[in-house]
Amino acid sequence: MNIEEVTAVDSAVRPEKNGKKKIDVGVRGGDHFIALFLAGTAAAAAASLYMLHIDWLQLAERSSGIVEIFWKMAHMTTDSVDFTLLSFADTFSIMVLATVYSIFLGLVFGLLAAENVVGSRIAAGAVKAFFTFLRAVPTPVWVLLMLVCFGFGPVAGVTGLSIHTVAFFTRAFSQAFEDVPQDTIDGLAALGATRWQIICCGLLPSAVTQLVAWIALRFEINFAECAILGMVGAGGIGFAISTSIQNYQYGQAGLAVFLVFAFAFCLERGFLLVKRSMQ
Repeated sequence: MNIEEVTAVDSAVRPEKNGKKKIDVGVRGGDHFIALFLAGTAAAAAASLYMLHIDWLQLAERSSGIVEIFWKMAHMTTDSVDFTLLSFADTFSIMVLATVYSIFLGLVFGLLAAENVVGSRIAAGAVKAFFTFLRAVPTPVWVLLMLVCFGFGPVAGVTGLSIHTVAFFTRAFSQAFEDVPQDTIDGLAALGATRWQIICCGLLPSAVTQLVAWIALRFEINFAECAILGMVGAGGIGFAISTSIQNYQYGQAGLAVFLVFAFAFCLERGFLLVKRSMQ
């Protein structure tokens, strides 16, 4: 530890009246921003409650129905288990296809959006701006637009989900590529490596841990979104849950919800083991 570091540590320790020392962990000027942020959040919450006109008395009276519904769903039935399993298989297929297609497209556009790859901040910024627009539009909106084009079914689900997923991967992958040290790229270039060799031998191996982490996260997100998209006509387990609830078949809906939970849990644990093995 040099003299400057010792001085910085000593200046952060303030003596108290009882002779004890106290470490100053406050951020200068940050308290005002935190106070403004909390005040703004509280004001926004109060305004939202006022605008929604929530009937708290009615909410309290009907809250007992929540327990009743969950109790009925807990008594799972297998009357239409074949339909439930087929719907779950559709959801799994939509998730896999949309994510796998998006990984390859995300790698291509992620390279085009990385400044250290294209060598132009303007070009990389233009690519990022375009995909930021695509990412700003929620996935259900894209699916509804695809439903108009392709009609009800899994094709609209795969296409709509892929649009948002490609935009997500483009932003995430470009950030991972830009985090690669410039010395790695310069060293390969000095050895006479081509741009393609720099990408394959330098960028991808250096960023593979981040890429796997983003892919694992998006798999989980896409599965959850697939369960929701089925309720708007994209097919899958969401359609089975919605149909069962509308027909008051809560036991069948409970089985579908349990499948969603079990698969999401296994998916998360599986990718967690993969990420740990790569560290």
